[in-house]
Amino acid sequence: MNKQNKTEMILKGNIYNVLITLSIPIIINSLIQTLYNLVDGVWVSKISSVHFAATAFVWPVNFLFVSLGIGLSIAGTSILSQLIGGDRIEDTREYSTQLIAITILSSIVFTALGYLISPTIIRLMGGTGDLGLYGNIYLRVTFLDLPFMFLFFNITSIMNAQGNTLAPTILSAISAIINVVLDPIFIFTFGWGIAGAAWATLVARAVLALAGVIMLFTESNKIRPDFRGFRFNKSIVKEIITVALPSSIGQSGASLGFIVLNGFIGSYGTATIAAYAMVNRITSLVMQPAMGMGSALTAIVGQNIGANQIDRAREAFHKALKLTILIGTIGCVLLIAFDEPIINFFMQSKDDISVIELSLTYLFYISLSMPLMGIFSVLQGIFQGSGNTKYSMAMEIGRLWFVRLPMILIFKHLTNWGPTGIWFSMSFSNLIVCLYGYWVYRGNKWQKKVIKTDDECQSEGAFGVIE
Repeated sequence: MNKQNKTEMILKGNIYNVLITLSIPIIINSLIQTLYNLVDGVWVSKISSVHFAATAFVWPVNFLFVSLGIGLSIAGTSILSQLIGGDRIEDTREYSTQLIAITILSSIVFTALGYLISPTIIRLMGGTGDLGLYGNIYLRVTFLDLPFMFLFFNITSIMNAQGNTLAPTILSAISAIINVVLDPIFIFTFGWGIAGAAWATLVARAVLALAGVIMLFTESNKIRPDFRGFRFNKSIVKEIITVALPSSIGQSGASLGFIVLNGFIGSYGTATIAAYAMVNRITSLVMQPAMGMGSALTAIVGQNIGANQIDRAREAFHKALKLTILIGTIGCVLLIAFDEPIINFFMQSKDDISVIELSLTYLFYISLSMPLMGIFSVLQGIFQGSGNTKYSMAMEIGRLWFVRLPMILIFKHLTNWGPTGIWFSMSFSNLIVCLYGYWVYRGNKWQKKVIKTDDECQSEGAFGVIE
């Protein structure tokens, strides 16, 4: 199916068909990205549970830096899809050029900063002994792959905005295979240990980014950046940042929350950290279909808002909601029914049996909120697709800072629930934030466009450059 037919399908086709057609490649792509972490986790867990806990301990720090790239990617999908829906193809090329330039510059800055301050961050988080040592080794290498990760985020957003969700998936599959092959070689054959897992991921992502760049400049891609005579365009940069900043703040605010959360979890011991990390990786795998549906909704809503088809954007939201609730319910049943074999498969090291016991308890609680996590993804999809990312930001930050963390503090100091207080708080916070998100949706403010019309661009000098 060519790009024009994809756009016509998004704007006029059966909504269920559109959602499924666009989301399946995104789901596969997300599963592949999740496999990066799962494969690393399985191999690292063969060394020891402390090594595995170290990868989980530093994950929020890495994600804090990655959040900027995610915000730019969300902005790219939102803005470009609205331009496509409004049949402004020439403008999409200028916007994509500016987007990539911002991304590359920011990723280099964040790589250098993260690498330098990594030991300090881990020390401030309370990472000591082997946990701090292994965490610092792993984190420093992961910072080096930020430019490759950011760039591919951009490429994926450019393709997704057009409805081309298949090409990034094929490239991700190739990259995942490279990662799977390199992991045991780097970790055990070369004897690099936990650093080997990070280096394997870096090499795989570098190959992925290179292949993505080649794909970006092929004749079949109608949104081809053009860097000849490049200068930063003040108005476009402002529009991109306006959409990207709330998403980045939301993601980074959530990351900071997870850093604080890791501190609470760490206070219960290394076994609790390992259990938390393992179950999160399992549930993230199960939740990929619902998350893919939310990502597909971003492009669908963006193009239809660009084409002034608000009712169709609403219809897409309601149908995506039904599908994700169904997916979440099925996932909940499967995780509870097969909890023991699932945990035993993913936790290869049995050096601490309490990790298994804690994982089973956490898996039960978080499984109950699977449908809610699907609803959360769909709400994020409609807010991000419309470009009104301040609402998705409020959901990200509110879930952790205003519900989850206060509840964990209450359970920690006023009850004897132990780690169970954390597990319950995580599930209950999903309910509260979904109620908030639906209330915002009913208010209709998300319908406002975030890009200027052609007339507005001309009258306001929207394409003036930064000298």
